[in-house]
Order: sequence, then structure tokens, then C-alpha cells
Amino acid sequence: MNALDKYKDYAFKFEMNEPGVLELIFDGPNLNAVDARVHSDIPYVWNTIDEDPDVNVVIVRGAGKAFSAGGDFALIDAQIEDYGTLTQVLRESRDLYYNMIDCSKPIISAIHGPAVGAGLVVALMADISIAAKDAVIVDGHTRLGVAAGDHAAAVWPLMCGMAKAKYLLLTCDKISGAEAERIGLVSLTVEEEDLLETARKTASKLNRGAQESIRWTKQTLNLFWKHNAGTFEAGLALEFLGFGGPDVREGVASHKEKRRPDFSRRR
Repeated sequence: MNALDKYKDYAFKFEMNEPGVLELIFDGPNLNAVDARVHSDIPYVWNTIDEDPDVNVVIVRGAGKAFSAGGDFALIDAQIEDYGTLTQVLRESRDLYYNMIDCSKPIISAIHGPAVGAGLVVALMADISIAAKDAVIVDGHTRLGVAAGDHAAAVWPLMCGMAKAKYLLLTCDKISGAEAERIGLVSLTVEEEDLLETARKTASKLNRGAQESIRWTKQTLNLFWKHNAGTFEAGLALEFLGFGGPDVREGVASHKEKRRPDFSRRR
């Protein structure tokens, strides 16, 4: 049996260029946008990885010009219009947070181009995040017209401090990989041409290390995120409450029409 056979039904590409190091690759249309299938797979692939004796370390990266441009509009429209889709995506978003925390194998993200939405959750919740200096990182929730739920309210203040987290999450300002490293939002930045090599060298170092001590250290540090579970649950609930309101319809329309949103019409 091929070491990658157990992953053949997931909506990603997989490579293993070094025994013990699995590479999970976002590879889809519209800058690796997260459609319904990807969103339903990304929370649960971590369970498979956790139980895989052939994997010690995971690298997550994007094919082409982006890490991931976030949720596609078909999925967002479905959440607005269909309660069943809304509750399914909520459950998947919740499971993504906890399953990444509970995956015992260290996760390394190699971030280039845009990193937004569910893709950004994976990029920043990785145990080691390595970004190209010109990567574009943005939490776009309030620009879309919903609260910054998923991971951001629970995780960003621990990484870059409350003042920066509030500024970036309230304004949806884009920042580069270099700025993300400066404020502590990512672990390391390099030139884009060095990104994959750096991620693979880091993975190799962990792959050769003492596996139990590495995994137990991850488990211990991730208690900080588990202690913030109340913040995460509240943020997630308020985000999905917003999908039933008027602001998200204006946010989606403005994205599709490539214009600034006008949320003042509600007021």
C-alpha cells in the first residue's frame, strides 16, 4: 500500500518528498479558494494525519500563486440562503479549530500570495508558520459583514497582542508576511523563492527529532488555545449569526461588484 493511499479521497494534493514528512497542498481554482468540498475535508484530515504512523510532520502549502484566497462565493451564498448549510459549515469551522489543536504531529505552514478565510486559519494555527515576505495576510470577516469568528479572536491576541489584533480584525487591513513576522503573527519570513526549501528544512529537523517530546511540547503549548475556547465559541457563534443579517449581503455584493461596501444604507 502506498503511504499516500489513505489520503486519496481528500480534496487536496499530497506529496511525501521525505519519509515522515507529509505535504498537504491546497490546489484548486480561484487562487485555491475553499469550496464546500474543501471546507468539509479540511477539519478532518488532521484526524487521519494524527493516526498515520508514517507521518511525523506536516507541511501545508498552496499551489500556484496563493496559499488560499478563502471561502468561495458559492459557499458563502449557500450559508446565507440555507440554514442546513450554515449549521454544517459552523460545525466544520468548530472542528477545524479543535482538530488542529489536537493533532499530535507538528504542522508547518508555507505561506505565499494571499492567505484569507479558512485557508488563513490553517496558515496561522500551524505550529510553525513561515511566510514569504510579500505574502498577503488579511482577516476579511468584517469587510464581508460578519464578526471575526473562526480562529482569529481566540488566537491573534496571543500571537501579536490585543492592540494589533483589534486593529487588524476591526479594519481588515492587509499586511505583508514581513509585517506579520514583525508583530509576531507568523514565526518566520523569507524570500518567496526560499519558502519551500525553508519549510522542508524545518520539517526535516523536526522529523529527525525526539518525536514524543516534540508532540508533548506542542500539546502543552496548545493549552493556551484551549483555555481560550470560550472566546472562540462566542466569536464563532456571532460570526454565523451575522450570516442571517443584512450586512453580509452587502459585503458579498460589493465583493462581486468590485466596489467598496456601503453598510451605511442599513443605518
